[in-house]
Amino acid sequence: MLETALSIEDPWPAGEWEALAHRAVTSAMERTPHGEMLTYPVTVEISIRLTTDDEVQTLNAQYRHKDKPTNVLSFPMVQADLLDTIDQNSDDGEVLLGDIVLAHGVCAAEAEERGISLEQHATHLIVHGTLHLLGYDHLEDREAEAMEAIEIDALAALGLADPYLIRED
Repeated sequence: MLETALSIEDPWPAGEWEALAHRAVTSAMERTPHGEMLTYPVTVEISIRLTTDDEVQTLNAQYRHKDKPTNVLSFPMVQADLLDTIDQNSDDGEVLLGDIVLAHGVCAAEAEERGISLEQHATHLIVHGTLHLLGYDHLEDREAEAMEAIEIDALAALGLADPYLIRED
């Protein structure tokens, strides 16, 4: 079973963020070999925090040694090589897969630049962050292409366009 725990800070606007986050995480997970986690008898939890650029900048500086805000950060709590046995490694029936943190100002600016809603862009970033929690990365071209293909498929299932298409204005 999947549980998304969401916290929202100002200046994120009111909205259906809990449902959006749950749909984004589910869609991402379903398109990976780890999709079976959705049916495990243990609760697999992902924590999502919608917060300020300042908080993300602090986290980015502390954990990645980059003193600037970024759109999304992911903090896996389970090693990628242990994901296949996650249902066997829970003492209390719950496993925290990890945390995803989004910076409002960066996300809002990127959404405006792309001509899409903040909700659409946040959905993409939550899908992206979920894949990082599942061990996906984009450091090498081949990894990036595989990760982007899953993102495109997950977003299409949610009725959203390919975020990697270049807009022609």
